[in-house]
Amino acid sequence: MSTSTIAAEAPYDGSRIAQTLASFRTASGLDLAFGGPVRGDGTAIDITATCGAKGASLRGLRVVNGEGLGGKTLQTRQPGSVDHYYSARGITHLYDTAVAQEQIQTVAALPILVDRSPRMLIYLASRSRVGLGGVWFDALRPLIRTLEREILIDDEVRNRLSRLAPAPSPAPSAVDAAAKRDLAERREMAAELTDLAGQVMDPDVRSRLEAMVQRLTGAPGERKPAQLAPVVRLAAREIDVLRQVALGSSNREAAEALGIVESTVKSYLKSATRKLNANNRVHAVRMAREAGLID
Repeated sequence: MSTSTIAAEAPYDGSRIAQTLASFRTASGLDLAFGGPVRGDGTAIDITATCGAKGASLRGLRVVNGEGLGGKTLQTRQPGSVDHYYSARGITHLYDTAVAQEQIQTVAALPILVDRSPRMLIYLASRSRVGLGGVWFDALRPLIRTLEREILIDDEVRNRLSRLAPAPSPAPSAVDAAAKRDLAERREMAAELTDLAGQVMDPDVRSRLEAMVQRLTGAPGERKPAQLAPVVRLAAREIDVLRQVALGSSNREAAEALGIVESTVKSYLKSATRKLNANNRVHAVRMAREAGLID
């Protein structure tokens, strides 16, 4: 089984980076965002996407470690900013031509670190001079932490899925044994990913992990869990709570939506999880969907 058929895009490549940049641009209140992944050897950043740019001068730019604001940020691994780029001291001006085409005045560079290693760099810029203080940077920290956590999870998922990389074609006599091993590995992987999903608060990341579990457990020749599980009967309120959880609601948010107290939500969720023989709330939602109890 090829890993590429299961692994989703990392947040620093493909189309997902556009969504990432849009989120940062909105949260920052600045005119444009651009950025991309750090090369594996840590020597440069490739700007692979932009959001709010007028032209294409920034896209495809490679920023070398130590050069410009981004290169300095990559080197120090600390956020940095300049409120008047063209007269800024302390940075080289190797990329002034590309910056000038976007009429950028103020720019900040945010390193995304995983296990203390820079994995991605996000620039946020304004075409007017803006003072970016500590409060502005602090407001972006939750978004930075979420992105760092997503990359860490992507790494873990890709690492686990690499176990399913195709091996050399076995001899005919070994085909059955190889198929059994593959089935066991996929089941083990699905269980691990389900546990991992239970540790994730971000609903989008949870949904991606759940989708991976579905693809693993729905492989050709294997019956899906819904076909193996006995019929489960849940109370109407238990189903209501699971629907709220499936939407990414916390216990408090589910309580507000249903007009009940949070402790009652916890009670219904605990009962539903037990009836579904699930390990956690994410697992319970998946089991309920497979049983046709919720959409």
